[in-house]
Amino acid sequence: MMDETSVDDPNESLPEQLERARVAWFYFVGGLTQQEIAARMNMTRLRVNRIIGQVRENGEVQIDVKLPLSGCIALAEAVAERYGLAEATVVPDVPDFLEQKRVIGEAAGSMAGSLIERRDLGIGIATGRTLSFAVRRLNARPHANSWVVGLTGGATRSSGTNTFEVATSFARKLGIECHYLTAPLYCASPESREALLLIDELTDVLARTEIADLGIASCGWLAEDTTLTQIRVVKDNLDEILKRGAVGEFLGCFLDAQGQPVDHFLNDSIMALSPEKMKLKPMSMLVSGGIEKVQIIRAILRGGYVNRLATNESVARALMAGPR
Repeated sequence: MMDETSVDDPNESLPEQLERARVAWFYFVGGLTQQEIAARMNMTRLRVNRIIGQVRENGEVQIDVKLPLSGCIALAEAVAERYGLAEATVVPDVPDFLEQKRVIGEAAGSMAGSLIERRDLGIGIATGRTLSFAVRRLNARPHANSWVVGLTGGATRSSGTNTFEVATSFARKLGIECHYLTAPLYCASPESREALLLIDELTDVLARTEIADLGIASCGWLAEDTTLTQIRVVKDNLDEILKRGAVGEFLGCFLDAQGQPVDHFLNDSIMALSPEKMKLKPMSMLVSGGIEKVQIIRAILRGGYVNRLATNESVARALMAGPR
């Protein structure tokens, strides 16, 4: 049994609490050795030992593990097992809409940092407000030859969450170069997309999105007031997209409930990495939450497009309660 009655340390960040709670859960409840935990969480055995010692010293382990996030840890493990993920992080539900995005994003930044640390790799990043918060906890030192690339084309107005801005913030924080897919996310037609791909620089960057080792993306639902549905070509075709069974978008691609792209010309007009190519990456993360996105998050997991997830508790519970 796991007691969740203790109070958070106000000086400890949420990612630090998650890391500490996860180490404690694996060790005292999951029965893993310190070496197994170190390998699973990509940290040194010494750090695992120190966290376990701290938990004991603080009185958080008596008969039960007294950690306020232990329920989230167990839920994350259950979601990861059910959907065949390498890793999942679940954060508590937060009433404020923007604050929920922040805590999910920061937890994802911590997860990404462990994958990036001291590695020579390409990092692909998509767009979205949740992803814009990830950079706050992106404490990693990649190899100097590493690079960042935007996984999608962009919108025509700045919001601080455009793929160009999110990719730039990641690259600056990591101190590495950045490459941009300088084209609109949606072209007017498949033919206009093909015309743009006659530009060598664009095809080079699109190729770079495919060879990036790590892909990080969010997803969107299809309400009429979202940023995505305000793009003119999407707004003009939204009713038809919904009629064809779309439950949301991933990397700009409209997916049905089973995770399959719907039959619509916009899905052939996207300037972005395709979900199928995201699936091929050794490391891929979906960073998204909010109960309104359960259908599209489940669809992405059903499609097997990512192998890691960062979300909030109510979404994780819905993923476990509904059909796989």
